[in-house]
Amino acid sequence: MKKVLTTLLPLLLLLLLSAAPSQAQCTMCKSNVESARTEKDAYDFSGLNKGILYIMAAPYIIGGIVGYFWYRNVRRNRQQRPSAA
Repeated sequence: MKKVLTTLLPLLLLLLLSAAPSQAQCTMCKSNVESARTEKDAYDFSGLNKGILYIMAAPYIIGGIVGYFWYRNVRRNRQQRPSAA
């Protein structure tokens, strides 16, 4: 475990420090909705909230999947180890 941690921690730190700044999607969505309200024949943005929810949910779903597999792996390792008692 310590070997994995010493390998992954610097990689994770490097990944976090090298992230390029990007513009948020919500700002673009907000400007589109505001411009559509002023124009009569503009595109209907009624599904916009669902799109924002999908964008928000993706990291939680990925984290949940990783957490599930991590938990399952730890549980298997504990069952395979002989007990000390």
